[in-house]
Amino acid sequence: MAIEFTSTQFREVKEKGEELYKHIGEVYCPYFKEKVSFGAPGLEHLKFKRREKARVEKDQYMRFKLLHLAPEILRTSHTLQGILETKKFERVRMHSRTETVLKLVSYFEFIAVIKRNRVRIVVKQIEQGQKFFWSIVPFWRMNEATISRILHEGQPEED
Repeated sequence: MAIEFTSTQFREVKEKGEELYKHIGEVYCPYFKEKVSFGAPGLEHLKFKRREKARVEKDQYMRFKLLHLAPEILRTSHTLQGILETKKFERVRMHSRTETVLKLVSYFEFIAVIKRNRVRIVVKQIEQGQKFFWSIVPFWRMNEATISRILHEGQPEED
């Protein structure tokens, strides 16, 4: 089943999603026993796979359409479904300029089924900094031959 929408529907869903995102602020997550922030990096990641590489409209549409589930899932999550720790070059502000520095990055994965929608929420933490919302990944269906997810790469930095 293909997802179909008009450019007007896309614009409306994206604008509504961006407005909602800007009003979330922080959400207390019982798993972490602390708040997860919803800041600019997460919003940018909903629109871009990586720096200067925009997501296709279908991908953005589904993420913004399901965004309202992210705070609810984080508020009720007591169990973590996955974690990935890696070293990655991150852009950081140092001495009034932006530099790229190798940092330890952790991605935490929460999977939930709410209102017939199965989604994966990714929370990112750089070094021991504040945890922040990174992504919401819609789960479409499985590839019968490879038994793998269709649409997403399984790479939390880009998913």
